[in-house]
Amino acid sequence: MAEATSIPAAAPASIGDSEFDRDTAVTRREPGVYDIELSAGWTIINAVNGGYLLAVLGRALADALPHSDPFTVSAHYLTASHPGPAVIRTDTARAGRTLSTGQASLFQYDEEGREVERIRVLASYGDLDALPDDVRTTAKPPALPPLEQCFGPQDAPDHRPVPGSSAISDRLFLKLDPSTLGWALGQPSGKGEMRSWFGLADGRDADPFSLLLAVDALPPTAFELGLSGWVPTVELTVHVRARPAPGPLRVSITTRNLAGGFLEEDAEVWDSEDRLVAQSRQLARARLS
Repeated sequence: MAEATSIPAAAPASIGDSEFDRDTAVTRREPGVYDIELSAGWTIINAVNGGYLLAVLGRALADALPHSDPFTVSAHYLTASHPGPAVIRTDTARAGRTLSTGQASLFQYDEEGREVERIRVLASYGDLDALPDDVRTTAKPPALPPLEQCFGPQDAPDHRPVPGSSAISDRLFLKLDPSTLGWALGQPSGKGEMRSWFGLADGRDADPFSLLLAVDALPPTAFELGLSGWVPTVELTVHVRARPAPGPLRVSITTRNLAGGFLEEDAEVWDSEDRLVAQSRQLARARLS
């Protein structure tokens, strides 16, 4: 089991009453239609983070479907989302006894007032608390140094790997494994790995929706491959395997193949009880020049 640690916070926020909950809350305008103001607090460079967007759409689907917990969520990112008003439209594909499936799209308006689809999601929902306890796995949690031996954005040099907003880093508790931080010192390892302790900065414990954020919140593995510039997501699929226990998470992300200007990122998220609570794979575009 992971060493007992906690995220430092004077008065930890609770699930349902935190900045993350407020910034991902959607307002139902009518059945299947939701409004939200995308917060500038979850931006990187000039765009809204893809994991935050996944959590936003996840909340809309949780309201629209008869089941409340995301099991699998697949998203295609069509255009970059920006802070400001957005509308989400959902549609129920099937409502079964143990699983329900729906789709959702998020739209914003361009400078000419035309509606533009930003992201489209297909997801299946169920009840995580109803799953059996039987676990048979060869997966092992990542070996991370203790928190005090890891480094976060506040410990970084003055230079940034990419220009623009890094507002999201103020809302996250990240402590990265030093062995995956060569890029920050100008000495990338070339291994395509990133590992970190993860949580929300206000101390809120993780839930299935923050897991959707966690898989896309670390610096891209492309940095350790020696590339600079951000890595926009093309497609991201997340599997939520269990409701996480209280305490910081451990996130491990690897890239094995960069070819044709695209790379994959495989992520695992482990909770404080050494359970694999989420997995993901994304395809991203690598900017080679």
